[in-house]
Amino acid sequence: MFVRRLSAPELLFPCSYHKKVVDHYENPRNVGSLDKTSKNVGTGLVGAPACGDVMKLQIEVDEQGKIVEARFKTFGCGSAIASSSLVTEWVKGKSIDEAQKIKNTEIAKELCLPPVKLHCSMLAEDAIKAALADYRLKQQDQDGETAKASN
Repeated sequence: MFVRRLSAPELLFPCSYHKKVVDHYENPRNVGSLDKTSKNVGTGLVGAPACGDVMKLQIEVDEQGKIVEARFKTFGCGSAIASSSLVTEWVKGKSIDEAQKIKNTEIAKELCLPPVKLHCSMLAEDAIKAALADYRLKQQDQDGETAKASN
């Protein structure tokens, strides 16, 4: 358990976030955006109406189908930000098929999320799937345009 000192005389307040969540929250990895108009960038935008969290996850895929870059922007609690940050690290270097297999249970386990915060890991899994779906759609559109141009 992570303990935080308050400025009052020697008061200790136990923080409900695990140290891994605090690390990703205080030092988020891969914050930012990629060019959403690029044919090799997939963008996933998902939200959780119950808590108001919104997560944008973007992936950049090379010609061999490997994810070479990932960025996120998240409006939400520490667990949502940590989940976003973690998955951007996890997807880099993976194929799109490998990234598709990342499950919210793995994210929750890595970050030691309590049951009340499991929706944050579900949101991150949904964001990965949405970004991959967007990337695949762009590739289909590209293939269709190439076929039209050759006719």
